[in-house]
Amino acid sequence: MSRWRPPAEKSTALITREGHARLKAELDELWRVKRPDVVKALAAAAAEGDRSENAEYTYRKKQLGEIDRRVRYLTKRLESLRVVDAPPSDRGAVFFGAHVTLENTATGEMLLYRIVGPDETDAGRGWISIDSPLARAMLKKRFDDEFDAVLPGGIARYAIVEVRYSD
Repeated sequence: MSRWRPPAEKSTALITREGHARLKAELDELWRVKRPDVVKALAAAAAEGDRSENAEYTYRKKQLGEIDRRVRYLTKRLESLRVVDAPPSDRGAVFFGAHVTLENTATGEMLLYRIVGPDETDAGRGWISIDSPLARAMLKKRFDDEFDAVLPGGIARYAIVEVRYSD
């Protein structure tokens, strides 16, 4: 079995100011706090002798690899991201950063979403990636527009009830 992984799909390189700050804080935490702690623990485990049967050494080696992989990803990703911190000139249409209230026309259910970058999605808060099928379907739509979205569960029809932007 090889270690080869297929390349990840290209994602939109946009992020909000808050999302960028979170990624930078995560990188700083990994590099300045977690990695030095793991390196110390790895050195202590290595000093215990036979590494082939040393579970602590094996665990710390794996943990260090995971941290280094995430640090590499964050470093490259932060360089390529474009921070969007101003609302668009047309605040009546749905674009990146919009808070959108939708009505499912079939059920009458009201849904609130915020369109953010792929690195900051949070389903619990209703933050969806600009690359998601629902966000793609609602881009450039306006108040009272209806649209169909091809979702994993099938096609759903929505109406835009409100579009607003944070200042």
